[in-house]
Amino acid sequence: MPIVPIPEAALEKATMRRVTLRLVPFLMLCYFFALLDRVNVGFAALQMNKDLGLSPAVFGLGSSLFFVAYFLVEVPSNLALEKFGARRWIARIMITWGIISAGMAFVVGPYSLYGMRLLLGAAEAGFFPGVLLFLTYWFPAAYRARIVATFMVSVPVASFIGSPVSAFLLELNGLLGLKGWQWLFILEAIPTVLLGLACLHVLTDRPANAKWLTAEQRAWLSGRIEADGGKKAAIGHMSIWQLLCNKYFLIMAMVCSGASATGTALSIWQPQILTSFGLTNLETGFLNSVPYGVASVLMIFWGRHSDRTSERRWHTALALGFIAGGLGALALTADKLAPTVMMLSCALIGAYSFKGPFWALSSTWLSPRAAAAGLAGINAIANLVGGGAISLVGMIKESTGSFSFALLPLVLLTLTGAISVMLMTPQTRPAPVVTPTPGQP
Repeated sequence: MPIVPIPEAALEKATMRRVTLRLVPFLMLCYFFALLDRVNVGFAALQMNKDLGLSPAVFGLGSSLFFVAYFLVEVPSNLALEKFGARRWIARIMITWGIISAGMAFVVGPYSLYGMRLLLGAAEAGFFPGVLLFLTYWFPAAYRARIVATFMVSVPVASFIGSPVSAFLLELNGLLGLKGWQWLFILEAIPTVLLGLACLHVLTDRPANAKWLTAEQRAWLSGRIEADGGKKAAIGHMSIWQLLCNKYFLIMAMVCSGASATGTALSIWQPQILTSFGLTNLETGFLNSVPYGVASVLMIFWGRHSDRTSERRWHTALALGFIAGGLGALALTADKLAPTVMMLSCALIGAYSFKGPFWALSSTWLSPRAAAAGLAGINAIANLVGGGAISLVGMIKESTGSFSFALLPLVLLTLTGAISVMLMTPQTRPAPVVTPTPGQP
């Protein structure tokens, strides 16, 4: 009896559903703990800074050094992922940074803090751009904004769930002779190591190697990804140094820096902003989660809307405008708790809604041969700016006593990014992706 071929629409729907369910939830869980292990220093600071005698400037510098090492190692890490395969390399990244994150429990002063943050940045470098590169192996261009937005919902969720959890762990102060902030680092690092080991069993490097797909599904997906890769891109294959001189690459890096710096700076300093209103650690933990909860819902909607309309530029620029509006208005609400939480929510909604459309836009600008270095380079520069923003906020806060003034440089950066996106001419932008057929994930 002859085999009846499956209609392409049905094959596409079944394939993408299986790929999405297999990869995205697991990668979201991994990224959740990546963010938790990166930013839990913000909650640890509520006890650690006093215990170790760390000033705002010292703490800000220590926190920002993570991003210096991240910047230096990120592109080489992504190139190594392309060479050795995502399954093994992502597992290596997670196991290494989990062990180092637990070691943060044993810092004793400024210099050990500086050293451990540098090591943590080097260990984690490459995870996020590596996953972005990995997703381009598995998801056609028409799916990427929603998939990236769904994957990156882990960022606000890490703070939404992690804030009260971290605040609770601080209450373990004195248990077995350890401080609450030490328990926070140790207990939040253990799942990272376990998930790193699980990567070896869950992830598959390329669709052609996926035994959990049928032969027909493997052939269709490989062909679709190959067809996407054959489309003309604004940035073809070039060396790292050529990338650093490419105007499209530099525009994307600058645009990304505003949203990245906002999310990074608030993840570190927002608990202290809220604590300044006289809240307890537990109250700060629960209230800190509110802006992230709102942002986690809206960023998925924004990514889906970008895919449905096949529009990237306006979706990116409007998100940056939301950041600037929220942070700019903080100066008017600095002495009132409820309006402050509302403005912080606006800023974080913009920072996270930005991610899906922007990374979908970037991946279409980069040819497959430029994607590994290009995506990592954009993210590395953005993270370096984010690390600088942490330190800058600490210095301005120490000199002025005001978080509102300390956040104003981010307003300027995000407005510059929004204007840059809107000034991109149609000739410098790739053609819109094809809207998927109804019923696709």
